[in-house]
Amino acid sequence: MNKTFIKKQKELLLSLKSKILNGGILRSTEDLAVSPEDLPDEADLATSVINQQVTFNIRQRELSKLRSVEEALHRVQEGTYGHCEECEEAIAVKRLENQPWANLCITHAEEEERQKGRFSA
Repeated sequence: MNKTFIKKQKELLLSLKSKILNGGILRSTEDLAVSPEDLPDEADLATSVINQQVTFNIRQRELSKLRSVEEALHRVQEGTYGHCEECEEAIAVKRLENQPWANLCITHAEEEERQKGRFSA
């Protein structure tokens, strides 16, 4: 992996981090509060609960992505960016361009997804 590519990826990761932190999704609290006065019937309550769940899921996904981005930035600092954490082989450039926070080669990423699928079923 050449230094120019890693520098470009670091800039991309910093940009992603900034977008997540400044995007407002993590700071928004309007869907998280339910006021009994605002909910005249059960349908409104159900809609509010669904909106809260969607907001919570989006926040969780953004927090997870933020953690992954920060870990990738740490790997850049350590000099291990672009190498699979399982087999230490280089991660494909195309994969890193599409998912700059990737920490596993495609083989191990697929294996991890299969494992998650087995345990969540």
